[in-house]
Amino acid sequence: MSVGELAGLIVAVGWAVLVTLLAVVLVRLSKVLREATVLVSSVTEQAVPLLADASAAVRGAHEQLERVDGITADVADAAANANALSSTVAATLGGPLVKVAAFSYGVRKAVGRQSGTLTLPQQGTEQEALARLVRAEVRAQAAARGGLLSRVRRAVKG
Repeated sequence: MSVGELAGLIVAVGWAVLVTLLAVVLVRLSKVLREATVLVSSVTEQAVPLLADASAAVRGAHEQLERVDGITADVADAAANANALSSTVAATLGGPLVKVAAFSYGVRKAVGRQSGTLTLPQQGTEQEALARLVRAEVRAQAAARGGLLSRVRRAVKG
């Protein structure tokens, strides 16, 4: 055997070892690819029902939010109606009640002076009731005219 033949034999054996190693690597790589394919298919099978469930949950939450929006709108309407009703009652009944209370107080005072016995309202009963009626009338009138504070501001600026 000559040196050239020996070198050729070494190169041939090296190539054979290299091809064998590459074949082993390719076999292992094909196994990994098969397992990855199985894993992807199983994840896909599980993800589709999960996505359907999540979509149903989102739809249910959306429906509940729509119901809550409807309820809050109804509550806001009821509050506005109650506010309008209380303003109407204060405006229609507040003024006449204050006038009747003031008139009856004046009549009592006049009758008391004529008869010589002046009866003052007792502390904590009639006087407080009259004060409450007057305050309610002032609030009702202020609300009807845009508020007392806005009227004072206009008077100060004007």
